[in-house]
Amino acid sequence: MIRVFLVDDHEIVRRGLAGLVSAQPDMDVVGEAATARQSLGRIEATRPDVAVLDVRLPDGSGIDVCRDVRSRVPSVACLILTAYDDDTAVSSAVLAGAAGYVLKDIGGSRLVDAIRAVANGHTILDASAVRQARARMHDRAAEDPRLGSLGLRERQILKLIADGLTNRQIGVQLGIAEKTVKNYVSSLLNKLGLERRTQAAIFQLEHSSPERSTSPLREDDVG
Repeated sequence: MIRVFLVDDHEIVRRGLAGLVSAQPDMDVVGEAATARQSLGRIEATRPDVAVLDVRLPDGSGIDVCRDVRSRVPSVACLILTAYDDDTAVSSAVLAGAAGYVLKDIGGSRLVDAIRAVANGHTILDASAVRQARARMHDRAAEDPRLGSLGLRERQILKLIADGLTNRQIGVQLGIAEKTVKNYVSSLLNKLGLERRTQAAIFQLEHSSPERSTSPLREDDVG
């Protein structure tokens, strides 16, 4: 079963989406939220395969939720659902780590196909927007002097933080003590001018090499 979490501030829209998803023999709705504040904690608790996120929420953006989800629970694929076809928003979704971006006027059968696609590791994003976003990430990484301040071990740990590993898990993977990992984390946060691990994870995602991103599929390729 594909476990799906729905985030939309309109109850009627959520009910419609929930009915559509629940009617599929291979899908199950494991949770819902109406705000950005509600969504992150509930998604962390339910650990869905796919989170369907409305872009415009009363207390924030679904793209911001996507960024936080991808940094905290990287196993969750985020599908952005919006009424607006906006190149900037698409690029922002790419930078946030979204697996897909579809318009609300998409047909029901194509939407569930899109959910299946991102659950299976595919990407549903406009290829040109992906290229533009990757170029911006590459340029930003090249220009940011903070990256040059990190040592090799700190860069390794930064990547593993972005992958969602705890200090203990990082220590096991790198073969060093958990306390040593904690010291490295404190050091790299200080060098990057950051305060929290979540910020470090976002920094890594925004500065990662464009070659490491998955190959995009156009929306027309689904279904």
